[in-house]
Amino acid sequence: TVSVGTLLCLVGIAIFLTSCGTALPSEASSRIFNQLSIEYIGEYKIPGNFQFKNTTVGGLSGLTYDRQRDIFYAVSDDRGDISPARFYTLKLNLDTKNPDRVKLNKVDIIDVTLLKKADGETYLKGQTDTEAIAITPQSSVFISSEGDRGKNIPPFINEFDLKTGKVIQALPIPQRYLPDPESKRGIQNNLAFEGMTLSPIGTLPASGEPLRLFAATESALIQDKQVVKVGEDGKIPGAKNRWLHYLLSNRPEIVSEHLYQLDAPPLGAIEHGLSEIQSLDTSGHFLTLERSFGLLGFRVKLFQTSMAGATDTSKIASFKDNTTIRSIQKKLAFDLKQLNIRLDNLEGMALGSRLPDGSQTLLLVSDNNFTKQQITQFLLFKLKQG
Repeated sequence: TVSVGTLLCLVGIAIFLTSCGTALPSEASSRIFNQLSIEYIGEYKIPGNFQFKNTTVGGLSGLTYDRQRDIFYAVSDDRGDISPARFYTLKLNLDTKNPDRVKLNKVDIIDVTLLKKADGETYLKGQTDTEAIAITPQSSVFISSEGDRGKNIPPFINEFDLKTGKVIQALPIPQRYLPDPESKRGIQNNLAFEGMTLSPIGTLPASGEPLRLFAATESALIQDKQVVKVGEDGKIPGAKNRWLHYLLSNRPEIVSEHLYQLDAPPLGAIEHGLSEIQSLDTSGHFLTLERSFGLLGFRVKLFQTSMAGATDTSKIASFKDNTTIRSIQKKLAFDLKQLNIRLDNLEGMALGSRLPDGSQTLLLVSDNNFTKQQITQFLLFKLKQG
């Protein structure tokens, strides 16, 4: 989660298995990545301080699409300061009369579900920092929490009942992600499991295939942080994030872990991280959303990524000074700067329904941090693969 308080101050003063830092040759890239096009459809904003069923709508940090019901679920990262931990049910109102000019009319909020612990009680203030959500075929959702390093609250990836919001199970989190008293390892505060997705095959109830869940940190673990220094290209290298791959059978287990190399932060950036991941197919292809903010406002880029050939980093204690790791491969898919609109703190992303021309909708949402200076912004795109 990013707050714009510091930014506004500065502006007021100043006005299924690796990416290299260099671009891939086009021929090799075409073998690794599918053809992909992203076309902007439109924007919708939810008014600030919008109230729904005794909750304040805001902090929307993760999205997932329920294909059977044609609705989205959006998790709020409210730590219980305003309303209890929760996720909202959303319905898109689209105008598809003209297939060549689809319009986003409105995003309706139709329900809210409070998250509950095993005892049926809602989480206490400060116990969660929920950032990502992914729906399963079993009428449940997985939700990640970044925890709170300062209060020694560990991150989690838990499964919750879709209707009641009650926790069903907790996935195992490796020790290397957990805070330690000496601050030598584990998540950085507010930079833990920001992105999460399920393999598309998991959305088919009768497929017989086990669910696969992928979760990525927003930035590097403490033990993986590099010494900040400007490279030969004049840029500061991006963080080295960790990306977990779970197999969700009767006994959930971690299959592998990989390095995700963030791009170099843009000029003037104050914060820069991986905000969301979205599985595209069952062959280890994803969309990732990298978001930064700074003196020039928010910058957002979408990347195609592939796990092909990525090193399994499960047994690598630290990424520092390790030059042998093959990271998840990346290719720029869309730079939202070209939209020439005001971008907010975009953190959630999900593939949605099919359009008349066979393409798929892609929805992004921003976390307004419950501030008057920011907005809850929905951006809708048309995505074509192949």
